[in-house]
Amino acid sequence: MPMDSREIESLIKASLPDAVVEIKDLAGDGDHYAATVTSSAFKGKSRVQQHQMVYAALQGRMGGVLHALALTTVAPDN
Repeated sequence: MPMDSREIESLIKASLPDAVVEIKDLAGDGDHYAATVTSSAFKGKSRVQQHQMVYAALQGRMGGVLHALALTTVAPDN
């Protein structure tokens, strides 16, 4: 069963409350998304650590219910 983009956003924001989350459904099938996540929690973290934080927020759904997620993470400048 595909995962709704609102659920992805909700899970990320539950773990990273200040996050600004932009999600695009790449194939229109609810299985292939691109997400840009901006959060101050990413400051001082490597790109790998930032991505791990988002994957942890998805609570094991990545690779299962959520088939593919092209992820961009950003730490705000201010």
